[in-house]
Order: sequence, then C-alpha cells, then structure tokens
Amino acid sequence: MKKSVLTRYRVMAYVTGVLLILLCLGMIAKYLLKMDGADDFTRVVSIAHGWLYVIYLVFAFDLGAKAKWPVKKQLWVLLAGTIPTAAFFVERRITPELEARFAEDSPAAVKA
Repeated sequence: MKKSVLTRYRVMAYVTGVLLILLCLGMIAKYLLKMDGADDFTRVVSIAHGWLYVIYLVFAFDLGAKAKWPVKKQLWVLLAGTIPTAAFFVERRITPELEARFAEDSPAAVKA
C-alpha cells in the first residue's frame, strides 16, 4: 500500500469534517437563530459536503480495502463523515496504525 492512499484519505477526512461542522453551524443559524443569509449558506455547504462526502467514501473504502480491514472497522471509518467531529477522531486513531505499517514495509536505509 502506498502512503498516498493514506494522505488522500486524511485530506478528505479533514475537508469532510470541516464542512460538516460548518453545516451544523449553518443549521443552528438558520433554524434556531433565524439569521438572514443562513439559508443560502446552508444550501451551498450542504451541496459541497454531499459531493465531497462521496469522494471521502471512495477514498476511505480504497484505504480500507488496501489495509485489509474487517467490515466493522471499514463501516466505522465510512460513517465518520456523517457525525460532526467524528472524522477528526477516526483519522487520528487510524493514522498511527497505518504509519507503523508503512515503517515496517519500507526497507531500512543503507548507510555508506
């Protein structure tokens, strides 16, 4: 497995997480605070989050398939993009595990 698979997952996890937080704040502004302009903001952010979540799903599934995760762990990672702030915690939990695997797979540097 290449390290780029992990990198693109991590980028999409952060993007999805930030957009989901913005969407929640927009919903609060729209429905609880009844702010002007919150409707347009919520519409734009929800569309962006929806499309980017699909890309997150593709990258997360690719990562899980290449890491040979069990189905339960794979679902846990896939659903993290739907729960506010969960993508950050899940990404922080799986990154060290996979980076350790990269360290094991890479050959030791040869000194002259």
